[in-house]
Amino acid sequence: MPEYVLQVKNLTVQANQKVILKDINLDIEKNSTVILFGPNGSGKSALIKTIVGISGYKIVKGDIFFEGKSIKDLPIHERARLGIGIMFQHSPKVRGVRLEQIAHFLTSQEEKIKSLASQLHLDKIFHRELNFDFSGGEMKRSELFQIILQQPKLLLLDEPESGVDLENISLMGSILDSFLKEQKPASLIITHTGYILDYIQATTGWVMIDGAIHCIGHPREIFETIRKFGYERYRKCL
Repeated sequence: MPEYVLQVKNLTVQANQKVILKDINLDIEKNSTVILFGPNGSGKSALIKTIVGISGYKIVKGDIFFEGKSIKDLPIHERARLGIGIMFQHSPKVRGVRLEQIAHFLTSQEEKIKSLASQLHLDKIFHRELNFDFSGGEMKRSELFQIILQQPKLLLLDEPESGVDLENISLMGSILDSFLKEQKPASLIITHTGYILDYIQATTGWVMIDGAIHCIGHPREIFETIRKFGYERYRKCL
């Protein structure tokens, strides 16, 4: 019998009094990596923000289960404590808090901090305030650094390759792949470019259009179809 880390049941969500997610049903098994595709504005980011508990997203129907228990009424810090981690597409700047402080808050393993910071080429920004004067690549590498130190059971990544060059994608993809293989968290990864598929072994792909899941299939096949024919090809799966 499958062991599910995340289950979303009949989920309908509003933001600014507008329905943005409609009757979402999905399951993520332990140790699996799911890719979520969809055009801009389709609700992909809204889904993972709802899962993690970001304010402004109101569940009007349905439920979210983490390891078999409902979390829809839990605040964001409680969901993080259970083992849900998120890497945002656009990282907030935090005045007065340095990256090194965040690292030591997440773990007391000094050698692990130093090793991972070195692998992700974060030495130059390690003592800076979080995301101030960071390049796009530095922000993404910093986010990946933090989420790996968190050691989540469920990893939510919102377009990790967005806004960075191919060299950064290669570096991040390699380290992310190692983390997924070694620690074996469940993961849900949003991608628009598909580049991340070159570095990780994804198990399932979903296509979201207009706030609903339209198709489920092999992620590489889905991406190649989108690349050739666009998202309209997937409307008929619903």
